[in-house]
Amino acid sequence: MDMNSVPVLKIGNLNICPPIIQGGMGVRVSRANLAAAVANTGCMGVIASAGIGQFEDFPGSQFTKLNEEALRAEIRKARSMSSGPIGVNIMVALTDYESLVKTAVEENVDAIISGAGLPLNLPQFLNGKDIKLIPVVSSARTLAIICKKWKNNFNKLPDAVIVEGPEAGGHLGYSHQSINENTAACLSDIIKEVVAVADSYSTKIPVIAAGGIFDGNDIAKFLKLGACGVQMATRFVCTDECDAHDNFKQAYLNSSAGDITIIASPVGLPGRVINSNFVEQIKNGKTSAFNCKYKCLRTCEPKVAPYCIAKALANAAQGNLDDSFVFAGSNAYKCTEIVPVKRLVEQLTAELTAAL
Repeated sequence: MDMNSVPVLKIGNLNICPPIIQGGMGVRVSRANLAAAVANTGCMGVIASAGIGQFEDFPGSQFTKLNEEALRAEIRKARSMSSGPIGVNIMVALTDYESLVKTAVEENVDAIISGAGLPLNLPQFLNGKDIKLIPVVSSARTLAIICKKWKNNFNKLPDAVIVEGPEAGGHLGYSHQSINENTAACLSDIIKEVVAVADSYSTKIPVIAAGGIFDGNDIAKFLKLGACGVQMATRFVCTDECDAHDNFKQAYLNSSAGDITIIASPVGLPGRVINSNFVEQIKNGKTSAFNCKYKCLRTCEPKVAPYCIAKALANAAQGNLDDSFVFAGSNAYKCTEIVPVKRLVEQLTAELTAAL
């Protein structure tokens, strides 16, 4: 395969080729092993910071410190395994958001990807370092708000922007009603609108499409719509190097199209998951009483939440699927085998070049 014919995603002085960013998947699904394996292919590997520390068995007072230490260790581990581009996904909704951002900056990651809220003050933590800042948005309006705030307050624009559509896995930046009734704008339309906003600035802001992107044909489709690259998460779950338990990966392989469903998350957002007994129980109103020691998410109200989502996601990553659910994108059921990251990226690249 002639790699000279493969498009390059340029984010400042970072060249990502093939133009794929691996989506950050928490809790503990994408850590150093996956991120490094992805970075070794020329794509950007991403460590998810949400709940990255083994916080469950410790006092709540140690929550922030445990996550900070765990993130630092994972970044250093990934760096020891790869010289390719490594990013960290840090959700604005995390109560230890600032601590995690500062840690990522101290460790000189290549990029900080930030969504699940508006990262309006993210540039203030850079300390003059050339770390790429990439907000995650679900609309052109959101990008415009971030650009205006960053330009006015920090004289900076995003180095790139990820546009996450309604077909993504995990928590979604859309109303529960629009997802369930299939009335949310489709990613193709949102991409065109975001590209128009991004192109209105004199500084290039690469637009990256995300949500439901499964193969090289999908990548080519969004490049033709004006995106410079894509973010993919679901496909990287079914790899040898993914940090999640084999049971987590097997849930993807065992799923059918009808198993991909939407739940109302305790954090106030819809979430796309693979159906299970646990999912059926919570849909039917079953609650699991818990004593919250740490309040990891700003938007969670532990006193009224039906269950602890942090604990559920930690259980999932550890393979305990009886007391958890597996986040997944809309096309997760199409995964049929566990493959090495290198082989997956080679397949996606071949499909992309054929489609272009």
